[in-house]
Amino acid sequence: MTASTANDQRFREFKMPDVGEGLTEAEILKWYVNVGDTVSDGQVVCEVETAKAAVELPIPFDGVVHELRFGEGTTVDVGQVIISVDTDPGAGPAPAAVAERAAEAPPAVEPEPEPSGRQAVLVGYGAAPSSTKRRARKAQPGLPAQPVSAAIQGELNGHAAVVAPAPAPAVQEAVSGARPLAKPPVRKLAKDLGIDLATVVPTGTDGVVTREDVRAAVDALQASAQAVTATGAVAEAASVTVAAGDSAYASRETRIPVKGVRKATAQAMVASAFTAPHVTEFVTVDVTRTMKLVQKLKEDPEMAGLRVNPLLLVAKALLVAIKRNPDVNASWDEADQEIVRKDYVNLGIAAATPRGLIVPNIKDAGLKTLPELSAALSELVSTAREGRTSPADMSGGTVTITNVGVFGIDTGTPILNPGESAILAFGAIKLQPWVHKGKVKPRHVTTLALSFDHRLVDGELGSKVLADIAAVLENPQRLITWG
Repeated sequence: MTASTANDQRFREFKMPDVGEGLTEAEILKWYVNVGDTVSDGQVVCEVETAKAAVELPIPFDGVVHELRFGEGTTVDVGQVIISVDTDPGAGPAPAAVAERAAEAPPAVEPEPEPSGRQAVLVGYGAAPSSTKRRARKAQPGLPAQPVSAAIQGELNGHAAVVAPAPAPAVQEAVSGARPLAKPPVRKLAKDLGIDLATVVPTGTDGVVTREDVRAAVDALQASAQAVTATGAVAEAASVTVAAGDSAYASRETRIPVKGVRKATAQAMVASAFTAPHVTEFVTVDVTRTMKLVQKLKEDPEMAGLRVNPLLLVAKALLVAIKRNPDVNASWDEADQEIVRKDYVNLGIAAATPRGLIVPNIKDAGLKTLPELSAALSELVSTAREGRTSPADMSGGTVTITNVGVFGIDTGTPILNPGESAILAFGAIKLQPWVHKGKVKPRHVTTLALSFDHRLVDGELGSKVLADIAAVLENPQRLITWG
């Protein structure tokens, strides 16, 4: 066995796996280990966030952590090596090439306290290698992309051309050719603020860049940009990113990176809105009898310990309507130009979480009894709120309910979940004057909205489904006669 082969077997590399269905990247949220820590097969070493869920990654071998390739907050492509483990630490020091690479690797950041109630999902490992390269980090919004030009030419909007002030010494280029010296926390601070350490003049001992040096560089850039704005100068195209007047409000603005679930949701909604022709229909219905049934079910021994609320009966009404109109439970296959009707119902429930809107679904919801459906809904909601929803729970949905009524909203025009043909918006239930048996009485009333893909659900079918849902909620005994 050659020395190179022995080293390859000794230093095992763990790559970012595909923890979902075809996901291409994940962000490292937290490292649970540091260089020098002993790990064992199956031990969780880090938590990552994908476009679908936050998950924990276990290491598939024993040894001592030799290097962490990426720091917390870094988005890594599937297939890239994220951690290296020395499986035979007693064999002596690492070869020079391996040791040099480990020295250059970004150290783990001290983990912050876990938010209360949040847990990640343990998943398996193993991924197909990817040939993609790590994406370049974007410049920090709100700061100049590069130093302000020495002279701004011409006049525009009545302002004379002016000369921008020279950059402060803190942002003048440092001596080139050498890697700037800085401690890991300082490097992370500079990375987060979009500052190139090579442009920062160090004031620390032996030429080490300090936190104060980085912050001084930021202040200098902002002061330079504000000076240009104050004089009414017009920025050169592609050289200045701070617009005139923006600096007065910059301190009262908060920028939130769009990534993970929020990024995936945004992309999915745009794709859905501009690929599926949406139609939305509305109906206002008297649900007084449904509200009475909810109260009776809460007292039923068969429902003891289960959560019983109007959403449960709305879900059951939708399932009954799908059973009577099965063609609505379908999807559009663009590649084969076919409508795919599903003989199963995976019922999605839109859930708002700190990580953004997610839509986990109840598998084979149409086969469940009312108590089973209640238990599944409770588990789905609690799991989503705790951040433990797995990618598998959010895939394969066929139809969705979004309960906007919990926010006091009457209804809305929901956008289809990609790959589904219908979504039902359930509005707030309110006491309203209603004509009942020839007299105006206060009744519990709600408004339902059904959006559907008009390529496979025509107006007749969509109207029948919505009418059936309304009929069940108005007269819940149809749960028996139709169910």
